[in-house]
Amino acid sequence: MNKTIYHLSHIDLDGYSCQLVMAQTSHTMISYNANYGAEVMERLTEIVELLKKEKQEATILITDLNLYPEEAKWLNNEINRLNDTGWKITINLLDHHGSGKDTAAQYPWYFLDTERCATKIVYEYAQEHYGLQSGGWLEAFVKVVNAVDLWHQDEVEDFEYGKVCMRLISDAKEINRVMFASEDRAYKLAMLEQAALMRFEPNANIALDETLHKMKKDFFKDGVDNTLDNLSTKHIVGLLGTKRSTMTIYYKGWRGYLSYGLGNTSIIGNGFLTTYGEFDFFLDVGTRGTMSLRGHNRVDVAMMSGEWVGGGGHPNAAGGRIQGFKEQFRYDKVKLQIENMLSTKEAMPGKLPHKIED
Repeated sequence: MNKTIYHLSHIDLDGYSCQLVMAQTSHTMISYNANYGAEVMERLTEIVELLKKEKQEATILITDLNLYPEEAKWLNNEINRLNDTGWKITINLLDHHGSGKDTAAQYPWYFLDTERCATKIVYEYAQEHYGLQSGGWLEAFVKVVNAVDLWHQDEVEDFEYGKVCMRLISDAKEINRVMFASEDRAYKLAMLEQAALMRFEPNANIALDETLHKMKKDFFKDGVDNTLDNLSTKHIVGLLGTKRSTMTIYYKGWRGYLSYGLGNTSIIGNGFLTTYGEFDFFLDVGTRGTMSLRGHNRVDVAMMSGEWVGGGGHPNAAGGRIQGFKEQFRYDKVKLQIENMLSTKEAMPGKLPHKIED
C-alpha cells in the first residue's frame, strides 16, 4: 500500500537532500522543514494536527533532525493515542547526530548512525523499504553530500563539489520559508537536482559555482529575461497574490496585506501594491517584531505606524518595532498577533482617519 509519508527534515544541504532522495520514490509525500529549537515542535504539532483530520494509514518520517527526550516522548504518546483509537501511523526517524544517542536508545523507531550523513541513510533505507533504484545521478550526489556533511576532505572532488552545494542552499533565500514553505522547498529541490546532474562535468565545482546565478534566473524566468532581483520580485509578488484571501488585514477600514519575514519591502511591497490596486498598504513584520510599512498614495503609513507602535517615517514608507512580539514559525499565529494588536489600537484615539468607501 502506498502510504502517505509526512516528511520532516532539516533546513541545510543534508536535510533538503533527504527530501530530494524521497522525491524519487513513488510514495505520496507531504513535506515540512524545521531548524533546531522551537520550530521542531511546531512542525511536529502541525503534522499531528493534520493526521487527526485525515485518519488514514501514514508514516511520519523525520530526517537529519535529532529529537530531544521531551520531543520524542510527546510524539510517541500522541501517535500511540491515535493508533489506540483506530489510526494506523508509524514513525521512522533516520539521523546521524550523536546528540540523539540517549533518545534513540528509548524508541525502536529512532534509527541513529553517526557514520553516515542523513542523506546516505535515507538513500539506503529507501532502497530497502520504498523501492528506490540504486545508482545513477542520485547515488553520485549522495556521495557528495556525505563527503561534505561529514567533512571528508580526503574525498577531494566530492568534498569540493559539496561545498558549492552547501552555498546553493544557504543562498537560496528568494522565497520566504514561512509564508511559502512548499514553494521554497520546490525551489531548493529543483536547484539541487540541477546541481546533482552536473556532478561529472569537467571541473564540476567551478562549473556549478559559475552557473548558480543563471540557475536562479532560469527558475524565476517567465519568458522574458531580466535581472535576478526583478525576476524574483515578479515571482514573489505573484505568490503573494495567490494568498490574498488569507493574508489580508484591516485597520480603520484600510485594507492591507500582511507578510512575515519577507524583507526587501521597498521593492516587493511597492510591486505588490502596484499590481493589486485593491490594497491600501503593505505590512511586513520581521521575526523580531520589526515592522516595515509601504503605501501607495492612499493612506499615510507613517501616521499608521505612529498609532500602532510609536513609529514613523514617510507617508508611503514607514516602520517601527512591535514590543513584546513573539517569533512564530507559522503564519496563522503571526497574523493572530497582528490582528489582536490592530484591534486594540483601533479602539484607541488616533489621528489616522477611517477610510471612506466610494
